[in-house]
Amino acid sequence: MDAVVKSFQPRTDVAKTDRADRPSREQAEAAARTLIEWIGDNPNREGLLETPERLVRAFEDFFVGYRQKPEDVLDRTFGEIGTFDDMVLVRDIPFFSYCEHHMFPIVGKAHLAYFPNERVLGLSKIARVLDMYARRLQTQEHLTSQVISSIDENLKPRGIALMVEAEHMCMAMRGVQKAGTSTVTTQFTGVFRDDPSEQVRFITLVRRNGG
Repeated sequence: MDAVVKSFQPRTDVAKTDRADRPSREQAEAAARTLIEWIGDNPNREGLLETPERLVRAFEDFFVGYRQKPEDVLDRTFGEIGTFDDMVLVRDIPFFSYCEHHMFPIVGKAHLAYFPNERVLGLSKIARVLDMYARRLQTQEHLTSQVISSIDENLKPRGIALMVEAEHMCMAMRGVQKAGTSTVTTQFTGVFRDDPSEQVRFITLVRRNGG
């Protein structure tokens, strides 16, 4: 499996979750019917009559992240951690998203570690914040930046490491058509950014047992 590894700086733009000019459901369904006609099929034939409605309902699920905010997902932390001050790692978190360039699926997994600063997150919160940003039109680079920035701002740990691995269907199904190609993005803050040995430890733990 090929791998493309990218490094980057976080983008500062954020998704607009509330839009007064958002089109109606009826307009969205009409647009879906237009696309069906454009590709050369008949939206009035039996098998396609309810397809525009189904597509709009599916999009509501696929892109629910536009209606969520990080402070709502990361609203609770826990302080009863005793003397624990080492790395917390959650690996192999599956996700799917959609490429903002072609609206094709992105399917992958993420691995996130952090060094607590007196408080920790509930483990499910890490998966939830990943899903919140994944359920938007995305680039993998921006997704990586958004996840790490929101956890950093809300938890303020001593350091965060994040690795995202994904296959992009816009590369597998169109264009060069290279199915199975994996794109890997990483980002580090705090302890992980300043101490290369902690980056190595993180990657070693991620890759252990075939991760």
